[in-house]
Amino acid sequence: MFTRVFGKPKQEPNAVTSLDKLNETLEMLEKKEKVLIKKASAEVEKAKDYTKAKNKRAAIQCLKRKKLYEQQIEQLGNFQLRIHDQMIMLEGAKATTETVDALRTGASAMKAMQKATNIDDVDKTMDEINEQTENMKLIQEALATPMGAAADFDEDELEAELEELEGAELEEQLLQPATTAPAAPVHVPAGKQPTRPAPPQNTAEEDELAALQAEMAL
Repeated sequence: MFTRVFGKPKQEPNAVTSLDKLNETLEMLEKKEKVLIKKASAEVEKAKDYTKAKNKRAAIQCLKRKKLYEQQIEQLGNFQLRIHDQMIMLEGAKATTETVDALRTGASAMKAMQKATNIDDVDKTMDEINEQTENMKLIQEALATPMGAAADFDEDELEAELEELEGAELEEQLLQPATTAPAAPVHVPAGKQPTRPAPPQNTAEEDELAALQAEMAL
């Protein structure tokens, strides 16, 4: 009912709709301009024909119509220039509006994130993290501290004992006889077997020592 009385509410044109309308109008003006140019050219050709036919009056009328077409062509050119200008301004305004909307959206998102993340909560969280880190350090230090009998060991005494062991080992190495170098391998010609060396003969002292060891074993 209210629509019938007051009519439909007027909708505000958006940038896309306005640009489409301007493009349609621009195409229509360009088509009219092409038609007028053809008509003006045709009047020129007619004027040439009338001039050849010695019909000066008809030739002048053709030139007058050409002038009228040229005026309309110039007017259409001015219309196109204004439409181009309006389109450039509208595209710039559209870009500006979209930029502002994007910035407004970003600002709203930033505000929401800041509202969700309170600075007091951040400070509290950082304090808790620092406290937990310090507690972990104390726990690790407590676990690394010697306990029981190991806590009573004297480090200096252990170091001195280690030095004595190292000195004794060095002295034992110096007292050991030098090992004999291994015998060089003997080359045996093919087809011949190497002779086995005869077992060494025991000396008299070694025989006496063996007999003595046997008696002690009995």
